[in-house]
Amino acid sequence: MARKKIREYHSKRLLKEHLKRLASIDLQILSAQVTESTDFTELTDQHPWLSSTRLVVKPDMLFGKRGKSGLVALNLDIAQVAEFVKARLGVEVEMGGCKAPITTFIVEPFVPHDQEFYLSIVSERLGSTISFSECGGIEIEENWDKVKTIFLPTEKPLTPEACAPLIAILPLEIRGTIGDFIMGVFAVFKDLDFSFLEMNPFTLVNEKPYPLDMRGELDDTAAFKNFNKWGNIEFPLPFGRILSPTESFIHSLDDKTSASLKFTILNPKGRIWTMVAGGGASVIYADTVGDLGYASELGNYAEYSGAPNEEEVLQYARVVIDVKIISNVLLKTPMAVREPFLLEVA
Repeated sequence: MARKKIREYHSKRLLKEHLKRLASIDLQILSAQVTESTDFTELTDQHPWLSSTRLVVKPDMLFGKRGKSGLVALNLDIAQVAEFVKARLGVEVEMGGCKAPITTFIVEPFVPHDQEFYLSIVSERLGSTISFSECGGIEIEENWDKVKTIFLPTEKPLTPEACAPLIAILPLEIRGTIGDFIMGVFAVFKDLDFSFLEMNPFTLVNEKPYPLDMRGELDDTAAFKNFNKWGNIEFPLPFGRILSPTESFIHSLDDKTSASLKFTILNPKGRIWTMVAGGGASVIYADTVGDLGYASELGNYAEYSGAPNEEEVLQYARVVIDVKIISNVLLKTPMAVREPFLLEVA
C-alpha cells in the first residue's frame, strides 16, 4: 500500500460525492480552491455562494495546526478573502521544521457551531482502526483520553452494534445521526480505498453532520480501479518537498509504467549510492548502511520493482549512476579522503 496525501478540497469532494451514493447522506458542504492562477471574478461566477456567504479561508498544503499557526481567517466576505490570499500566496512559511511557500488555499462557508466532534479511520495490516470523540477541535491532543477506539478486522462490516461503543456516551437525540454518519464515512473509506481519513472537527448543522476540517490519504496502488470514482485527483508532494530534475525524471517514468520506480536524493554529497530491486530489500539495504554507521554518507534511496521492462531499467540505472552526479561528488571530496562508491545492483 502506498499512502498518498490529498488536499482537503479533494477529501471533501470525494466524501460529498460518494456518501450520498453509498449511504444516502447528502452533505451540504461547499468548498472552492484558490491557487496562483485563480481569477476571483471567474471563481465567484463558478461558485455564486462565495458572494452571498460569510467565509473561511486557510492553506490547503498537507500540514496541520493551521489555526494554531494563525493561518486561518474566519467570517470574511469574498473581498477580504481575496486580500488574505494575496498577502500570503507565495509567501514562505515554516511548519514542522520545513519551509515552503503557500501555493493553495481552500475557501468554505463560515459555519458558527457549538459542538465539535472528532473522527478518524486508519487502514492497518489486518483491518481498520476507527476513533471517535465528542471533544474534537484544536485541543484534541490534550483531550486524547476521551477518544474511543475500535478495531474492525478486514472481513467484518461496520454494523450498528460494532459502532455502538464509539457513540455510547452521546445524547440519545444525536446518537443515531452520528452513528449513521460514521458507518457511511467508513463505507466511503473502503469503497474508494482511503488509507487514512480524519475529521477534526466535524459538527452538526441543522441536525446533520458537517465536516469543518478534513485530512485524507489514498492508496495510490488502487488508482487503476478507482479512476472514475476519484476523478481529477492530485497527489501533491509533502509540504517543503521539491523534486530535483533527476527525481522528476524518475517520477515521470513511474507515472508511465505499471512497475514501481522510486528515487530520492538524500545527500548529494554522500558517497554511498544504491540501486536495489524490491521495496523491502531497498529499505533493508538503507537500514544496513545506517546500522554500519554510514547513514550520513547515504546519497540516495532507490527502488525498482513490479517487473519493469528492460528499457525502463536501463533509463533508471542511467540516472542512478549518472556520471554528472558521481563527478560532482568526487570533485567536492578531497583526494586524501576519497573512498570507492558502493553501487549495489540487485
